Amino acid sequence: MSSRTDHVLVVDDDRDIRQMVGDYLRRNGLRVSLAADGREMRATLDTSDIDLIVLDVMMPGEDGLSLCRNLRAGKHKTVPVVLLTARDDETDRIIGLEMGADDYVSKPFSSRELLARISAVIRRTRMLPPNLQVSEASRLLGFGDWRLDTTARHLLDADGTVYPLSGAEFRLLRVFIDHPQRVLSRDQLLNLTQGRDAEMFDRSIDLLVSRLRQRLGDGAREQMYIKTVRSEGYVFSQPVVLIDEDA
Repeated sequence: MSSRTDHVLVVDDDRDIRQMVGDYLRRNGLRVSLAADGREMRATLDTSDIDLIVLDVMMPGEDGLSLCRNLRAGKHKTVPVVLLTARDDETDRIIGLEMGADDYVSKPFSSRELLARISAVIRRTRMLPPNLQVSEASRLLGFGDWRLDTTARHLLDADGTVYPLSGAEFRLLRVFIDHPQRVLSRDQLLNLTQGRDAEMFDRSIDLLVSRLRQRLGDGAREQMYIKTVRSEGYVFSQPVVLIDEDA
């Protein structure tokens, strides 16, 4: 955990589960807010500094997947999300990642496991890769026709149009940018983006790479940015430069 008290927002329509999770997280040193639906979630986000959202998938009205998708398209797009659901199906996990979730815990769940995953996601979100030290004046990283704003965590094209990234997409792109023109295996990408304590399923990196390729405009055959190296992994093929905005 960080030196300050991290603030977690638990969103679940089941009052008993909401209260149980909140009480457990508070006992373990976290600050916690509770919300029963999307309306309460948005109200809390607008008035509080939230470090992570625990979001139930199966809620009436706006379900967790819809809320996650809307979060990634709005002003709170950088807040990490851990999805909580009774479903235990790989398809649902893939959909959750596609909506921009950072991790996924299935009900019934261990409170200790949920706490560990919350801690890991917050830690990963705040951890800047060490290879490129980006100053305030050089927060933009350029490659090909793109720029990555490392503070706002979004992409900009040559015309300055902004393309938001989920937390998982940003971390993966940072790893590629910090290791340009170097082959990285799936295990290396998992370790660098999720941490060695991660228990992500096998297809998660392939899915994230596919999503990131779509963001960058990579075609199925013409891969300008992220190339597949058969039996080895992936390589970010573009050189990367620091852009000094004050220059």
